[in-house]
Amino acid sequence: MDIKELNEQEQNRRAALQALRDLGIEPYPAPLYPVNITSEQIKASYDPEKCPLEDVVIAGRIMSRRIMGAASFMELQDSEGRIQVYVKRDEICPGEDKTMYNSVFKKLLDIGDIVGIKGFAFITQTGQLSIHAKELTVLGKSLRVLPIVKEKEGEVYDAFSDPELRYRMRYVDLIVNPGVREVFVQRTKIIKTMREYFDEHGYLEVETPILQSIPGGANARPFITHHNALDIPLYLRIANELYLKRLIVGGFQGVYEFAKDFRNEGMDKTHNPEFTCMEIYVAYKDYNWMMEFVEKMLERIATTLHNSTKVKIGEHEVDFKAPYRRLPMLEAIKEYAGVDVTGMDEEQLRQVCAKLEVPVDPKWGYGKLMDAIVGEFVEPKLIQPTFLIDYPWQTSPLTKRHRNNPDLVERFELFVCGKELANAYSELTDPIDQLERFKDQLRMKDKGDDEAMYIDYDFVRALEYGMPPTSGMGMGIDRLTMFMTGTTTIQDVLFFPQMRPQKSE
Repeated sequence: MDIKELNEQEQNRRAALQALRDLGIEPYPAPLYPVNITSEQIKASYDPEKCPLEDVVIAGRIMSRRIMGAASFMELQDSEGRIQVYVKRDEICPGEDKTMYNSVFKKLLDIGDIVGIKGFAFITQTGQLSIHAKELTVLGKSLRVLPIVKEKEGEVYDAFSDPELRYRMRYVDLIVNPGVREVFVQRTKIIKTMREYFDEHGYLEVETPILQSIPGGANARPFITHHNALDIPLYLRIANELYLKRLIVGGFQGVYEFAKDFRNEGMDKTHNPEFTCMEIYVAYKDYNWMMEFVEKMLERIATTLHNSTKVKIGEHEVDFKAPYRRLPMLEAIKEYAGVDVTGMDEEQLRQVCAKLEVPVDPKWGYGKLMDAIVGEFVEPKLIQPTFLIDYPWQTSPLTKRHRNNPDLVERFELFVCGKELANAYSELTDPIDQLERFKDQLRMKDKGDDEAMYIDYDFVRALEYGMPPTSGMGMGIDRLTMFMTGTTTIQDVLFFPQMRPQKSE
């Protein structure tokens, strides 16, 4: 970058960088710095009699400074919070040389710089827990000015709050907006709780291919790439379902995976083209068992995060305590749309959509027409956790037909606050039926449905070797994190959401 392109503050910081080097101080040192405590550990453990903390070594970023002659204060931010540091000239500069204080601390250090402090904990005259610095070390010079949030008379201003800037520069967002960090800490707790729950049941965490020759396991438009050595097209996976079910065929009782999936579709507040999905498959179970399994898991997650099953999501208080309502799809349409569509064919269903003024595409078949009605009239009404169950077979090409009604399949979707959170089946294990369902999807693709599934002949071959009765479930981790943390956009639970490239200045 040309120095002429920098603003005055950035030029001053680069000048300070060179001045540090002229003084023999390396602003980006390589040696290990022996941190032995964090700001929160100091606050939690300091006791002048039982735990005086006389040999504190801490490091962090300068977030504010108050220069007062030969003694000053600064606020230091580390990975866990902030703490005040008292800096006295004669303490950090023993002897005659006062360079570290007069030239470095007062003139060459800026807000945003990273420093190490060795000293001891104490309480100031105003009653604030602080660190009395005995030694100060420069660990990293910041060449950009932080958008520090300021408060005056209870009002916040100069906040780093523009969503586009926050998502593009998450590193700055994490520095100046401490609350952001907690969302991602909670996300990790959610995944950890799920892993513990699955492991307690004896299920195995596995990994399956991200690059696939056939994008299977879901109705979605894939990303396409090319493998040069094999000279074949490959797809970023849209789901990991078919590979996990191959492992059930191979003899595992239960397998699960936290997978990065990719779908070349639209973006909004609840969808990102790259997302994290957890899928689990358990042999000798069905969708009724899976509903109970999911209820107990979500109840446990909510309790782990909030010490309560009740979570505030937007304007709603949602209770994740089991059991949840089981609502058959046909009954849901009758209850919320006021129409009984039982036994209707595709043309009759299209007429119902027209009467209800539900927007549809002429290329859509029975399944998508049914989905359109549900999306318009049913889903927005499902605020408390609700299992929408027993879907038409046309909507679910990988699902076992219902044991009491062959026109339906044993599938559920879990809805919370009008949004899908989980999708699960009694898995289709009949290879002949599965091949016919794949062929039906191919006919839909020929009619123009670019989200219809491909035929995976190897998966059919796997089923031909025999697959035990199995239940499978997929759950979006991003959306689950949104619900459990009360955030409203998926970008707030992704460190680095997908964005259009920034135009060069």
